[in-house]
Amino acid sequence: MGKNQKISLSILLMNLFIAFLGIGLVIPVLPTLMNELKISGSTVGFLTAAFALTQLIVSPFAGKAADHFGRKIMIVLGLFIFGFSEFLFGIGKTIEVLFVSRILGGISGAFIMPAVTAFIADITDMKTRPKALGYMSAAISTGFIVGPGIGGFLAEIGIRVPFYTAGVLGVVAAILSIVLLSEPNRQEMPMTETTAGKQSSLKKIMMPMFLIAFIVIFVSSFGLAAFESFFSLFVDHKFGFTPKDIAISITGGAVLGALFQVVLFDKLTKWIGEISLIRWSLVLSGILLFAITHVNSYWSIMAVVFTVFIGFDLIRPAVTTYLSRIAGDDQGFVGGMNSFFTSLANVLGPIIGGQLFDVDINYPFYFGAMVVVVGFAITIFWKNPSDKKLSLKETSKYSG
Repeated sequence: MGKNQKISLSILLMNLFIAFLGIGLVIPVLPTLMNELKISGSTVGFLTAAFALTQLIVSPFAGKAADHFGRKIMIVLGLFIFGFSEFLFGIGKTIEVLFVSRILGGISGAFIMPAVTAFIADITDMKTRPKALGYMSAAISTGFIVGPGIGGFLAEIGIRVPFYTAGVLGVVAAILSIVLLSEPNRQEMPMTETTAGKQSSLKKIMMPMFLIAFIVIFVSSFGLAAFESFFSLFVDHKFGFTPKDIAISITGGAVLGALFQVVLFDKLTKWIGEISLIRWSLVLSGILLFAITHVNSYWSIMAVVFTVFIGFDLIRPAVTTYLSRIAGDDQGFVGGMNSFFTSLANVLGPIIGGQLFDVDINYPFYFGAMVVVVGFAITIFWKNPSDKKLSLKETSKYSG
């Protein structure tokens, strides 16, 4: 990778880090904000859903726009919208303003994610792409990790300061992107990998080489959303964990998962390939989701939580690498669908998990594990388009 590509990658990773840092910054101040505005916990849940649902709806269109209008313009627009949404949340004194802010935040996420994924695919080759996408996932995870800690510190200055800080960071990132990023040259793919480009979006989604990957994105995101949404309540109810215990377990797991992405992901994909890595990661994630309901000591809980993130954190870059390799000229499309299915899981996971939690605190984890196992079963039928068995003729028969 040349110097210009490295600079571009660094800017892209910074953009993702800032976007997800901004999301994490607000977590520690939400309870105080609830009291200040006299809003209920269910309203906060709807605010979260508004972000994910908007990202869900807009992502497919934003992905196609990244293919049509370019990667850079979508990233810059997304960052400016992100900055504005954070400022709006900071000054918001009514619930209506907060909902508008979260909707704009969802739009910004839908603009940024597919365009960044496609940009990275454009500036890397098959040899360097897995490592770059591993860095991408690590930047996202790190933003989530450090966000709540920084947000808690900034909240000591003022309850609205974390939102203003996130807004400033978003605008600065947008300006740096205008100055330092150049629209990438899009790579030409072999005919066998670009056949899908001539099809409608629905037909492309239904092609097995795309469909199974999108299902994997959904089930892994669903399992992770179910785990993250109810883990703190689970260990509080069942084991009496303090906020400090919960912070240690989540942060430790996220750090370990990020280290595996950066250090081992590239080596593992070269050793066993993306599809095999996804299968083994699904197995690991399903086992650990089930295991969390059976551990009964402090350190056994910590061991499970520290390792459960490894499987989930390896799945996303592996699927993203696979999709970028087969997408041809449709990098924005697959990036948009990646974001779409992630958002769909992030909407449904907490909603279904919440209903199950009210019945039995173990049920969200049982259901999440079951969904992950079903996803693994589907991957058994997954064929790699680069295999000789999947010829051009075989690929074309799905094109209608």
